[in-house]
Amino acid sequence: MSEGPLSIATDLPASAPWCGPASPGAFRLHTPSERLDAVGCLARLPSGPTDTLGARVDAFFAARRSGPGLLVGALPFDPHADDALYQPERVGAAAPGSRDDGACLRPSAAVAEPSEADYAAAVSRCVARLDTADAPHGLHKVVLARSLRVEAAAPVDPQRLAARLGEDASVTTYVMPLPVAAGEAPAWLVGATPELLVSRRGTAVVSHPLAGSARRWREPARDAAAARALLASGKDHEEHHHVVEAILDTLAPLCSRLHAPVAPSLHATRTMWHLGTRIEGTLKDPAVSSAHLAGLLHPTPAVCGTPRLPALEAIRALEPVDRGFYAGAVGWTDADGDGEWHVSIRCARVQGRVLRLFAGAGIVAGSEPALEVDETAGKFRAMLDALGIDDLRTA
Repeated sequence: MSEGPLSIATDLPASAPWCGPASPGAFRLHTPSERLDAVGCLARLPSGPTDTLGARVDAFFAARRSGPGLLVGALPFDPHADDALYQPERVGAAAPGSRDDGACLRPSAAVAEPSEADYAAAVSRCVARLDTADAPHGLHKVVLARSLRVEAAAPVDPQRLAARLGEDASVTTYVMPLPVAAGEAPAWLVGATPELLVSRRGTAVVSHPLAGSARRWREPARDAAAARALLASGKDHEEHHHVVEAILDTLAPLCSRLHAPVAPSLHATRTMWHLGTRIEGTLKDPAVSSAHLAGLLHPTPAVCGTPRLPALEAIRALEPVDRGFYAGAVGWTDADGDGEWHVSIRCARVQGRVLRLFAGAGIVAGSEPALEVDETAGKFRAMLDALGIDDLRTA
């Protein structure tokens, strides 16, 4: 049960299951240009739905004067579910992970939920919903996800896994402790995202959405052809347009200046090509915080679809596994309203020896099920490569 938006911050004992002094170096957010590591936990922000985030953060900083003026944490995918943010004990170097000896996990198999065939069937059902929608108020886009449940031979060190993911200098790596039930082993969200939901420094606002993707290839000629095909793809440009339009519509009333390029550009990671658009603006009111902005923008059509509520309903109906904090956001916000929130994709939920990897694809009227299966397979590769898994058989 979520608490009201103006609740006072909750002090936590050392035994707090997901955030406490017993978990040094628990939070990590390393962008290509900045590093943030949060150690320990002084207080937890009372949880609630995304649309109350800004008010709850304002109340937290108004009521609490001790400790760092910083909150770190994660938003779940479902904007109606509870988030998980806390005030760290201090900000500094994270505890190092165990020595990386290069050993592979080499699980014998993984369980795909849903299977590739069932995921393709879900894409077909989704396209049928789109085809029968009555424009302009019907369903235009849905982002469908699938998952892999992988069991390792030994417990997985989240910091070590994040360090491996960080070998790709183009991404933002993150480690976030997740809420768990009493008595459960600690759980983590670990990933490497290329996508910025929103940042705010003073009155300067930046969002860099990515939508429309193609997997990369080791052969240079094949890789270049994939990039050209993505740039020429009408289906992918349509998917991208929905995302940019939604973000601009949300930010426009808040900004005195707002700029986005007319056409998207290519954005590359080690494993994927993306269409990306960097959006920059200037806030009219400096009191609008990064938490308020994240609460307004999340979830964008890049991870949900459009319109938002019908897309959420379709996702609940078509996806067999709850996303949790996958396709949410990981970031920080401070007492001055500055902050940065990254879309939590290319990730896994890690708990002991068990990992659940997630990947999704945007479905529009022109989507082909086999191609969406291939796209999600490509998006799994960042995490699988970091785990040292070259050939994964799924059950």
